[in-house]
Amino acid sequence: MTLPVPPIEPMLAKIADELPQGDGFLFEPKWDGFRAIVFRSGDAAHLQSRDLRPLNRYFPELETALAAALPKGCVVDGEIVVVTGSGLDFDALQQRLHPAASRVAKLAKETPAAFVAFDLLAAGGRSTMGLPQSERRIRLERLLGRVAKPVYLTPATRDRAVAEQWLEQFEGAGLDGVIAKPEAAPYQPGKRTMLKVKHVRTADCVVAGFRWYRDTQDAVASLLLGLHDDAGVLHHVGVASAFTMAMRRQLAEELAPLRKDALKGHPWENWASAGESAARLPGGQSRWSAGKDLSWEAVRPERVCEVKYDHLQGDRFRHAAVFLRWRPDKPPADCRYDQLEVATPFELSRIFGRKS
Repeated sequence: MTLPVPPIEPMLAKIADELPQGDGFLFEPKWDGFRAIVFRSGDAAHLQSRDLRPLNRYFPELETALAAALPKGCVVDGEIVVVTGSGLDFDALQQRLHPAASRVAKLAKETPAAFVAFDLLAAGGRSTMGLPQSERRIRLERLLGRVAKPVYLTPATRDRAVAEQWLEQFEGAGLDGVIAKPEAAPYQPGKRTMLKVKHVRTADCVVAGFRWYRDTQDAVASLLLGLHDDAGVLHHVGVASAFTMAMRRQLAEELAPLRKDALKGHPWENWASAGESAARLPGGQSRWSAGKDLSWEAVRPERVCEVKYDHLQGDRFRHAAVFLRWRPDKPPADCRYDQLEVATPFELSRIFGRKS
């Protein structure tokens, strides 16, 4: 088989409640960064994103490092991350997607990225995607045996107990969970053949607004969630989404009475005109919104719901939360940050040392 050429859809994972039992799985930490497939051909390295777009312009330091570290004729799957003394920093990584070349160059020096490799799609100019995961891992270890920062080889184990320990310890460093890969499986682009296990927790949040579903006016796309700090200020912490159409319409009906005079005295009433400073606010644009309409409808912050979330990124939910139920017994003022479980920081120097 010849060398694969871009674009290649990355192999994906489906969510599991726990790590699989029995033999036949290779476990790896799930890195919280930007998925990237690196094509090393000629004298250059091409970085492709999960959605098949080029990433080179945003990470010039990685383009240079990967071209020097990887042998010609290989294709490597992995994750781009930004590492700090306290763990992975997804916010800093997100800032790297800037349209201005001068800003990109500045950030490349201030918050340089690293690349963590976890799969081998080609080596020596020939595809390895048809090989089983176990063989691809062996070849990846041989390929990256002497690699140095900012390129790293992800840890891997067949020991479920070690993977459970990673699931517990690595969370404090900002990692996303643990991936379980069937050892006998080939690389299957676009297929959810792997399993991912994340931490799951619940929180009681104030519903202070929502977004309409697409172009409708009778169905809710997502609920805007808030938590109070120690001073009693209500902060936007994320959204709850992924509802059925029946539930979307039901939510629209339930929230309708709370829309009357909702912005009068609303804690987020000034966000509608916050402009460029509102990148992390309900109505604000970001580099991830791709021009989507992020306008929102305020509701009086009187309803409380329980949601399921995986972990925090700073003071917000890293991913969309899952709505579980309404909590009519819970007063909004009791929805505070101090209910959230905070993971113990974990030092990643064992992985991100001088050598991988």
